[in-house]
Amino acid sequence: MRKKILITLLLVVALSLLAACGGDDGGDDGADAVGNAANGEELYMGTTVGASSAPGCITCHSVEPTDDPLQPSPVGPSHYGVAGRAADYVEGMSAEEYLRESIVEPDAHLVEGFQAGVMYQNYAEDLTEREIDNLVAYLLTLEGD
Repeated sequence: MRKKILITLLLVVALSLLAACGGDDGGDDGADAVGNAANGEELYMGTTVGASSAPGCITCHSVEPTDDPLQPSPVGPSHYGVAGRAADYVEGMSAEEYLRESIVEPDAHLVEGFQAGVMYQNYAEDLTEREIDNLVAYLLTLEGD
């Protein structure tokens, strides 16, 4: 009888510990349904990203309402307010879907005035799914005014 109680107690403790862990996937405290915006911002602001040291987003894009004075003619469009605009670019596509596709298939939907083939084409191979999730989460915070 004592042995059954001890085994039951140990099982309850073990299950409680597993439940408390919750399947954490690497400490993304503050992560939302998409990814971790803070980690995404860190990636975005890096001059290089990913396994192949691809150009970081900030090397071609701005998050300012006007062009950065240090980069008077950015290669890509400003991401200031992109969270609000992204859902309107392609009918039936959410902001999250649009931003994700813009990273993994850069020429799928071009902003007017920008040419195909300019944006680095291999982010889908160079970044992990989690890194892409984090970038999308960060971009979704860029709501503008």
